[in-house]
This record gives sequence, structure tokens and C-alpha cells, in this order.
Amino acid sequence: MIRLTSAALQPPQRHRLPKMPADRDSHSTETHFAYGQPFWMAYTANWLLMVGVSLLFRYADFVTLLGGTEFHLGWIVGVGMVGSLAMRLSMGSCIDRYGSRMVWLGSTLLFAATCLAHLAITSHTGVAIYALRILFCCALAGIFGASMTFVSHQAPQRRMAELIGMLGTAGFLGSVVGTVLGDFLFGSAAVQRPQVDGMFVVAGLLGLLSFPFAWAATVREERPHLPAGPRLLHLLRRHHPGTVLTVGVAMGMGLGLPGTFLRTYAADLDIPRISLFFTVYAAAAILTRILTRRWPERFGTRPLILLGMAGMVASLLLFLPVRAEWQLIVPAIGFGCSHAVLFPSVVAAGNCSFPAGNRGLATTLVLAAWDVGQLIGSPAAGVMLKYSETAGLPPYPTMFLAMSGALALVGAWYAAAGKPKGVGP
Repeated sequence: MIRLTSAALQPPQRHRLPKMPADRDSHSTETHFAYGQPFWMAYTANWLLMVGVSLLFRYADFVTLLGGTEFHLGWIVGVGMVGSLAMRLSMGSCIDRYGSRMVWLGSTLLFAATCLAHLAITSHTGVAIYALRILFCCALAGIFGASMTFVSHQAPQRRMAELIGMLGTAGFLGSVVGTVLGDFLFGSAAVQRPQVDGMFVVAGLLGLLSFPFAWAATVREERPHLPAGPRLLHLLRRHHPGTVLTVGVAMGMGLGLPGTFLRTYAADLDIPRISLFFTVYAAAAILTRILTRRWPERFGTRPLILLGMAGMVASLLLFLPVRAEWQLIVPAIGFGCSHAVLFPSVVAAGNCSFPAGNRGLATTLVLAAWDVGQLIGSPAAGVMLKYSETAGLPPYPTMFLAMSGALALVGAWYAAAGKPKGVGP
């Protein structure tokens, strides 16, 4: 007969590992998954793509070579945002239902195709240049919307702004290489068609080069397989982030100006190169992103949005005293710092009002607000540059003053409106 002792009747003891402090353990685990191989593949893909996009900051030279002015440039860029805006919301729902992979890869191929198709454009007034610009903007909308949604799922929502911000440093690094490459391709001589065609060919090839890295980043992505949920309009009515979208519009107006009009402004001042501005811009943005990456988690997004808006207004005014190339350093620092703080905070604040399963829609909604800002801002800037001189006003100072005033009003309204219902701190 087997005799059971009291010790034998005790439940078996489980082996316990030494317990680490909860906060430290959680943070190290989150960081491991957040900055794993998929993140760095996405980072490389975005860097390569942004080298190509930044090379196209010389797009103004293309329009000028075809006989266009700042007025035509503003309208071409503005109309291009119509296509991007039209695609954003449907693309966001597609990302939420099928995952980021399909949208990201397809948009990358479209980007390369539209770059190469510009080789056939011979007029700045025809339908073709506007159609290609629309398709180009659709491609960028898909790439950035899908990549940001993808990395936002690599960490909890409270660290979303950090992940999006750190992914954005790839774009800043790409802008350094892209603008330096553009200055090298164009040189200091008068712009000729072979230089412009070379710009589009290299940009398209860089897009194709980013494709395998986007593939590798998303190769193990699990498709959401979400059941049929509420309709798009119902989701927007119920979860829209309110005044954050207005800030997104203002952000698109302000931050979109250097990429469109800096080249023509520099030419007006007899400054042949623009790479110094974007190099300093990127360096300031990357340093700011690294130093402030945990600020949204600690202080909330709202104070950072106000700080970023104030910095963007000041940065536009800092263009006014510029007379030489080295003086572009001052507004470049302002734009880099404000961009670094403002963009991820606005995207994260927009996401906070939506359920986790709708991050694709939330992200693309904020990016759609950015598109609206460029749709309004680029043509408005072009009109001001054309007609201010007729009115006896200096064109670029008038434009910078008017845009900074408009953005200051939006910032003041956001500060006075208070926190929208349902949006995070």
C-alpha cells in the first residue's frame, strides 16, 4: 500500500525564472519586436524610395524646361494631389482588410512606371502631365500609407508616434542623398532635356530597387481577415479626430512648400544648389526625432502638435532674410525640427480616435488631410507668386508672409478648440 505524505499531496511547484521589473521587461520586449528585421527592411525600402522622391525636388526644372512658370508648377502639383486624395480612404480600408503588403508592393511598381513615363512628356499644359502627376501621387499615397500602417502594428498604440517617427528618419536620410544626387546630375549649367530625363530614370530605378526590401519586410505579414464591418462613412462619422484633421491640412500646406518651390526661390536669388538646405533639414529632423522619440508617450501628442505648428510658422518667416546659399541653413533647421515633432504626433493623434483594427484607415485619413493641404497650398502659392508682382508686392516675401499667417490662425484655433472627444492626450 502506497502511503501519501502531506508533501506528496501538495500541488507541484512550478519553476520560476528570476523576475525582472515589469516596466523594464515590458519595454525591452516591445523594443525587440518593434525594431526587428521587418522594421529595418521597411526602413531601407523607404530610404531608397525617398532618395528617388527627393531627386524629384528638381521637378520645377522639368516644368520650367517645358515652358512653365511657378503658376503652372503650383497647379500641376496641386491637381496631382486630387488623385492621392481620392485613393487615400479606399486604400486605407484595403490595408485594414487585406494587409499592407499588396498595397505597398503595387504602389512601388506604379511609382517606377510613372517616373519612366515622364520621358514622353513634351508639354506643360497637356492632359498627360496632369494625369501622370495624379498617378505619381497615388503611388506615394499607397507606399507611405501602407509602410506607416505596417510599422504601427509592430508596437502598442502608445508607442505608435515613436515608430512612425523613427521610420520617417529614413525619409530624411533619403532627402540628403537625393538632393545631393540632383545637384550632381544637373550641375551648374543651364538645364537640358537629357538631365531631366536622367532624373526620372534614376528615380524610377530607385523605386524598383526598394521593391525587394518592401517584399522582405512584409513577407510574414498576416492578413487581417476582418469580417465585414461598419461602412466607411459610418466609421468616419463615429471616429473622426476633428480638429486634428485641420492641423493635418495646415501641415501639408507648410511642409509641402520647400519640396515644390524652394528650387524656384533659390533660382530667383541666383542660388544654384538646394542640397545644403535639405541636408541640414534632414540632420536637424533626425536628431530631433531621436531626442524626442519618447515625448509623445510621456507628454501626449497635443503639446507636441502646438510646438510643431509654432516652429513651422517661424520657419516660413526665416526664409525672408535669405540672400545667400549658406543662409538657407537657418530655415532648414526650423523646418527639420518642426517636421520631426509635428508629423508623427498628428498621425498618432488621428489614430487614437479609431479602433486598432482600423489603423490603415486612420493613417490614410491623416495623410489625406496632408494632401488637401498641398491641394490648397501649392496652387495658392503659385497664384500669389504670379499676381503679387502685378500688385506691386515682392512675390516670395508676400507668399511666405501669407502662408505663415494662415498657419498661425490654424494653430491658434487648434489651441483654443481643446482636445477633441475620443482623441488621446
